[in-house]
Amino acid sequence: MIEDSPFVAAAPVLVPMPAERPYTYAVPPGMRVVPGSIVRVPLGPRQVAGIVWDGAVEAVDAKKLRPIEEVFDCPPIDKAMRRFVDWIAQYTLSAPGMVARMLLRAPEAFDPEPWIEGLQRTLAEPDRLTDARRRVLETAEGGLAWTRSGLAHAAGVSSTVIDGLRAQGVFETVMIPPRPVVAAPDPSHAVPELMPDQKAAAQKLRAAVAADAFNVTLLDGVTGSGKTEVYFEAVAAALDKGRQVLILLPEIALTHAFLERFQDRFGAKPAEWHSDLPPRMRERVWRQVAEGGVRVVAGARSALFLPFKELGLIVVDEEHDPAYKQEDRVFYNARDMAVVRGHIGGFPVVLASATPSVESRVNAGQGRYHRAVLSSRFAEAALPDLKSIDMRRSPPARGGFLSPVLLEQMQRTLEKKEQSLLFLNRRGYAPLTLCRVCGHRFGCPVCSAWLVEHRFRGQLVCHHCGHNERRPEACPECGTLDHLVACGPGVERIAEEVVAHFPDARTIVLSSDLLGGVRRLRLELEAVANGEADIVIGTQLVAKGHNFPGMTLVGVVDADLGLANGDPRAAERTFQLLSQVTGRAGRTGKKSLGLLQTYQPDHPVMRAIVSGDSEAFYEREIAERGRAALPPFGRLAGIIVSAATRGEAEGHARGLRRAAPQASDLFVLGPAEAPLSLIGGRHRFRLLIQGERRADMQGFIRTMLANGPKLRGSVRVQVDIDPQSFL
Repeated sequence: MIEDSPFVAAAPVLVPMPAERPYTYAVPPGMRVVPGSIVRVPLGPRQVAGIVWDGAVEAVDAKKLRPIEEVFDCPPIDKAMRRFVDWIAQYTLSAPGMVARMLLRAPEAFDPEPWIEGLQRTLAEPDRLTDARRRVLETAEGGLAWTRSGLAHAAGVSSTVIDGLRAQGVFETVMIPPRPVVAAPDPSHAVPELMPDQKAAAQKLRAAVAADAFNVTLLDGVTGSGKTEVYFEAVAAALDKGRQVLILLPEIALTHAFLERFQDRFGAKPAEWHSDLPPRMRERVWRQVAEGGVRVVAGARSALFLPFKELGLIVVDEEHDPAYKQEDRVFYNARDMAVVRGHIGGFPVVLASATPSVESRVNAGQGRYHRAVLSSRFAEAALPDLKSIDMRRSPPARGGFLSPVLLEQMQRTLEKKEQSLLFLNRRGYAPLTLCRVCGHRFGCPVCSAWLVEHRFRGQLVCHHCGHNERRPEACPECGTLDHLVACGPGVERIAEEVVAHFPDARTIVLSSDLLGGVRRLRLELEAVANGEADIVIGTQLVAKGHNFPGMTLVGVVDADLGLANGDPRAAERTFQLLSQVTGRAGRTGKKSLGLLQTYQPDHPVMRAIVSGDSEAFYEREIAERGRAALPPFGRLAGIIVSAATRGEAEGHARGLRRAAPQASDLFVLGPAEAPLSLIGGRHRFRLLIQGERRADMQGFIRTMLANGPKLRGSVRVQVDIDPQSFL
C-alpha cells in the first residue's frame, strides 16, 4: 500500500493504455507519492504519464521493477475522480487505463505555468514628467505589478515610454504569477428579474445546491422559457458556496452565444473546453481547473474528465441530445456519467431540456429526480402555431421538394421583412448520385454507404469514413457524358430551389461541413441573429439553443426522415428534433408559424407536435417502452465485431454467441450483419443483448467475452452499454 511516508518501495500506477489494472513501479528513495499523484514512468521504450492508483501492489521481485522517473508538480487527482474512473471502466467494460487516458489529455499542464516578468512602481521619480509618463504613473498607482505590454496598453502609450521609466529606476522588475484564463465570475453582477414560474424553478435549484448533497433536478421547460437564466441561479448559488461548476453543452457551435449570455449574467466568461480549443489554452484551462483558479467551465462531454478541485454542481444543457454519447474507444453517455459524478462527489446535478429524454422523464416520474417545469415562454411570448402539410395533397412541383403551401408562407414572411428557416437534417446536395443510362450508383469503396454529393465543393463524400472524390462528368461504368443525376435533397439542393423561387432574398446555408469550420459557422449564426439573412436553410445544428429574434416561420422539409429506420428511439428523437427546430420561431413575441411537410400526418409524433400535447406523446412512448421492456424499463447492450474480412467478423461474432452463459433475465439477439455492414474497409456484425432492469448485464458480457474466441488477426470487439445508435 502507498503510505504518507518519505518514500515507499513500490506503487501501483495506471497508465493511459488498454491496461486492465495498474502496473507496479518502484519508488526511488526520497521520492514521495500519494494516491492520485501524476508521475512519469517508463513503458516499454517510451516514457508516459500515469496516475498513482489505489490498492495494494502486486507481489513482484523488486529487482524486476522499473522506477518512477518523476513526480509532476501538479495537484493529485482526488479520490472522487479516481472512483469515477473506476466506475466508468466497470460500467462500460472499458480498460481503466483508457478511461484514465481521458484525464491525461493535457500533458504540458502537469508542470506549473512559468511566472511572467513584470514591472512594479518604486519610490523613484522620473527626471521629467510628460503627459505620457504621467498616464503611466497614474495607471500604475496602487502598487500592483503589470506586464510591460499590459501597462503600455492600459496607459495608452508606446512600450518605449515604459522602457524609459524602467531605465530611470521608476519601475523595477518583479515576477508575477501566470494570468488566469478567465476572470472570476461575480454571482451578484446582474441578477435578473425572473417571471413567477422561473422564480419558483430557480428556488428549487438553489435549494438543491444549498442541500450540499447529491440530487438531480430535471429542468423541463418549453423552448424560449428561459431555462438558461433559471439554471444560472443554481450556478450563482454554487459559486456563493465556494464551489466550482461544470456546464455541459452538446455542440461547439452553441458555445459562443452561451459565453456571451454567461458574461452578461456574471460579468466574466467561463473557461471553454472542447476539441476546437488551441492546445496551449487546453493546457492552461486543465491546470487552472486543477488548482481551483477556474471556477466555471462550459464544455463538451470530455469536460467531465477535467480534474476539478472543488466541483459542486454539474449542469447538462439539452440533456436529451445524442451528441452526449461517445462511440469511440470508451463508449459512454456524458449525461448519465454526469449523474454518476454528482453521486460520487455528493453534489447536485441539473438536467435541462425543452424535450427531455424518456429516461429522464421516467426518473422524474418515479421520484429519482426532482422536476421543475417552465410551461410558458419568457415574457409570455406565444409558441408558434404548428401545422402539418400533407404532401400527398399538396405535393411540390416536378423536380422540387417544397410544397406550394410552404412557398406561399415564405413569400408572406419575406413581405413582412421577417426570417424563415427551412430545416432538413441532411448535409450536402443529394444523398445519392446515379447514372440514368446504366443505373450505376456512386458508393464508398470502403463503406456500405452511398457517396453524398456536395455541389458547393464539387465532391462526392462518404459521411462515415471521410472518403471523397471529384464528381465526374461521365459515368465511370458506361462512360456516358452528362447523364449523372442527383437523387433526393440535401440542404444545398434546397438552397438551390429557394434561390430559384426567391432570387432577391438573402439566403444562407448552415451545416457542420461548411468551409471555414467552426469560426465561419459562428459568424453565420451571428449574422442570422442580427437579421442579415432572410431565409436560412440548416441541418440539426440550427435546432439547438439559438435565439433568432426575427425568425417567424420554420418549415421542416422532410418531417418523416427520422422515422424511417429501426431505431427504438426513432419516435422520441424525431419528436425532440422537430419540437426543438420549430421552437426557433417567435421567441421575441412575434406571431409565428411552424409547418411540417409529411407523408404521415396521422403518425403519433406528428399529431403530438401539431397539437402541442407533449404530455400525451410522453405517456404513449413511456407505455410502449414499458411493454417492450426497453430502456429505462429494461437494459440493452450492443457488441460490435469488426474485421478486415466478412468471414472473420461473422465467425468471431458467432463464437461469442455460443459462449453466452445461460441466464433467465438476459437473452442475446444475433449476430446479424450491421445495417452499415462495412465502414472504413472493416466488415461489421452486431449482437444485441436485452434484459431486465436489474439484470447483471456487465457480468453476463464479461463471461461471454472470457469464454468466447480469443482475438486474432484483424478482429476487434467493441462493447456499447446503453447503445444510442443501432447502425
